[in-house]
Amino acid sequence: MADKTYFTIAEVARKAQVPEYTIRYWELKFRLLRPLRLSSGHRRYTQADIDTLLEIKDLVFVKGYALDGARKALAARRRQKKTVQQAAVTANAKSDLLEAIRKDLRQLIKEL
Repeated sequence: MADKTYFTIAEVARKAQVPEYTIRYWELKFRLLRPLRLSSGHRRYTQADIDTLLEIKDLVFVKGYALDGARKALAARRRQKKTVQQAAVTANAKSDLLEAIRKDLRQLIKEL
């Protein structure tokens, strides 16, 4: 299944080990779970959709969250992940700047 780009609801249900009707219900309750719809109305899920579905399953079935609590926890996770990614970009930019300064200082020392 890793080679595929899009998956049917039956494939996703097997992979996540939840019934198809549960997936359809969660689509109504979670904005982050929005599969592609074909002109026929059939759903096609990406790996990102499956990952989101598995997060929801973990929150609801394993950790015992109600759907509203799971929705809030999922949103908080997304915000935290975005913050961490932004911090990593900032850290990389600062690291690059420090490396450029270090290079310039070495060049100045050589010229002395």
